Amino acid sequence: MPETVPPAFVLIRPQMGENIGAAARAMWNFGLARMRLVDPRDGWPNPAAAAMASGAGRLLDAAGLYATTPEAVADATRVYATTARPRGLTKPVLTPEEAMREAAGIVAEGGRVAVLFGPERTGMENDDIALANAIVSVPVNPEFPSLNLAQCVLLMAYEWRRAAEAAEARRDEMAGATWATAGDVESLARTYEARLEETGFFFPADKAPGMKMTLRNLWSRMPLTRPDVQILHGILRHLARRGGGAG
Repeated sequence: MPETVPPAFVLIRPQMGENIGAAARAMWNFGLARMRLVDPRDGWPNPAAAAMASGAGRLLDAAGLYATTPEAVADATRVYATTARPRGLTKPVLTPEEAMREAAGIVAEGGRVAVLFGPERTGMENDDIALANAIVSVPVNPEFPSLNLAQCVLLMAYEWRRAAEAAEARRDEMAGATWATAGDVESLARTYEARLEETGFFFPADKAPGMKMTLRNLWSRMPLTRPDVQILHGILRHLARRGGGAG
């Protein structure tokens, strides 16, 4: 099995320590720890970055410091540049989702991936983008395309996690309960139908079969747990004792 190394996120000439710290926090939220800094404006280390990292300080402690972008990506076999601006360069342009799906495949085969993020105020220069194999463009509002550095890092880290970890699209939090069986639901349906029959609910007689079918269909569509079924039985018993529903 080839060695798999998650992507390195390369912040090119970042201007504010707070944004570096927020980017580190976003990376660590999604399990990424390889941060590289190219010529940060206010030097390095930066106390403002550490304060903003809020628990992700280990990324800052291990961050690589580089004088130039070529040095920061020298070991990468695939480089992505995040930018919203057309640059007049011939490059494939990918969404964050597609870029990180592609990156996950490259990493799984032992490749090294770097993702470039430009300075907050000006974005990347063409010299930086020219180093990339592909551009990543976020489908944002064209009238307001600028993303904060940490926001962009968060988007890319999230898409990496989705691609690499195959997260469940949906799960049900059962809180200790179990799903009701078909038999449980059938028992509930029969009990309600019998009680409603006693109270004259199914009227007129020619519409009764359709009403009963609608009620059975209602029960089958509901995602009931066993505690749900028990409480619905309890409600009906309580109403019966109090004479509820008498026609």
